[in-house]
Amino acid sequence: MSAQLDPSNRLHPSTPGSADRRTWLGLAVLTLPVFLVSMDVSVLYLAIPSITDALAPSASEQLWILDIYGFLIAGLLITMGNVGDRVGRRRILLAGAGLFGVASVIAAFAPSAGVLIAARALMGVGGATLLPSSLSLIANMFPDARDRGRAIGVWTAAFAGGSAVGPVIGGVLLHHFWWGVVFLINVPVLVMLFVFGPRLIPEYRAASSEPFDVIGVVLSMAGILPLVYAVKTVASEGASIGVIAAGVVGAALLVAFLLHQRRIAAPLLDLKLFANTQFSAAVGVALIGMMALGGMSYLTGVYLQSVMGHDVLAAAIAGLPMAVAVAVFSVGATKVASIVGTRRAFLTSIALAAAGNLGLLALGTSSPVWVYILCTTVAGVGYGIQFSLVSVVVVGSVPPERSGAASGISETSFELGTAMGLALLGSLATLVFRAGNDGWSFGDTLGETLHRSTDMGPAGEGLATAAKQAFVDGMHAASLATGIALLALAAVLLVVLRDAPTDPDAQVAEVRVPDAEAVAPARAD
Repeated sequence: MSAQLDPSNRLHPSTPGSADRRTWLGLAVLTLPVFLVSMDVSVLYLAIPSITDALAPSASEQLWILDIYGFLIAGLLITMGNVGDRVGRRRILLAGAGLFGVASVIAAFAPSAGVLIAARALMGVGGATLLPSSLSLIANMFPDARDRGRAIGVWTAAFAGGSAVGPVIGGVLLHHFWWGVVFLINVPVLVMLFVFGPRLIPEYRAASSEPFDVIGVVLSMAGILPLVYAVKTVASEGASIGVIAAGVVGAALLVAFLLHQRRIAAPLLDLKLFANTQFSAAVGVALIGMMALGGMSYLTGVYLQSVMGHDVLAAAIAGLPMAVAVAVFSVGATKVASIVGTRRAFLTSIALAAAGNLGLLALGTSSPVWVYILCTTVAGVGYGIQFSLVSVVVVGSVPPERSGAASGISETSFELGTAMGLALLGSLATLVFRAGNDGWSFGDTLGETLHRSTDMGPAGEGLATAAKQAFVDGMHAASLATGIALLALAAVLLVVLRDAPTDPDAQVAEVRVPDAEAVAPARAD
């Protein structure tokens, strides 16, 4: 592959060197869509009780409102990363932002759960264009290894910070407005992207004479969605012949997708990348880490409001220390790794995340809020470090002309991890909740059960107490599962990263930077 050039575009240096002021301003613009995409996964954690009151979704619809966004992003990220490489990363970024904004408005005024789910699906399609294009552009905008490491830290802080800050922002807004405002906040941010993006972000595309892999797109989507649906349904409602058949078909199509990728000249998913131990380890960290963060953020959001009785503003404030920890340590992750080594930084960060999640086992129906704050802050330090290092390793593993595809793989892991965390951990908590009825007649969700107990008057106090305890038991089961998964991941990394380089700057420096004729931005049409 070779890049298409625009000699007139002089916002960014074409040879390795320190980035100038306008390049860093361009990075600031790139963080806007990243922040929105990650925030829109978590912003609903605190809004779900309000949406439940307004739209009365079933337990399955409630999970799909949360899940469908992440599932479609996960299913399309690899495709959109490749599309951006071919048609232009800035172009696909702005096109996706437009779709994302329109879908956000539809979601804000959705009259039913079905419409909201459909709008969230459209947001997922738009969001899938934003993450790989923004991260891959960093490889072109920052040819200097150290600058690129810092830029990726900022990008990751926006991504991980958006996920952590989403509930906080949502809580503040929900304290004053109706639930739809959590979607409308996307619009002014996207307007800023459209105003400043064309001025500060260079266009880049990699020329390829190979045809686009349409068959791969179809096989990947046709495999991911039914398989995830089957896993989610079995976990929440039990197995049935139809559900098992869907899972088998999905798994078979994914196998066909992988075999197809091995045969073609220009694959969507470059399987050779996984021969790089660091790349494979980073993808695993992204998947398991985001599964733990996404699932537990959702459950603890419900816990703070429905079990502890905090309003949305108080719940949002309780989540602020974790948000700050994620953001700060995302930016400082490469510095930490340069001191202790990448391997130790990864292992320590995963251990901190595991400790924070396991600490949630101490929470009960009347625990002081400082216990929650302490545990989530410790976990936030771990998440901030590990997610930033994931992006550094992934971008540093490939040449810039393949960074869109590689970024698509890593972001697929992030988004699929979030969606699977919501589906699997949410379903596990629901199973435990339903099993803990102890003779009481629970509804499908804690919120529904608490509404029923309120209608019963004084006689409903016992039902409310039992339902809250059952939900806490379900949250404990999810906390234990995430803690074990993270510790198992750390054990694997202890082995597979044994011979990995210890200097993250050296890793990034290994990126092959083409000559000036190959890295200059493409001509914007």
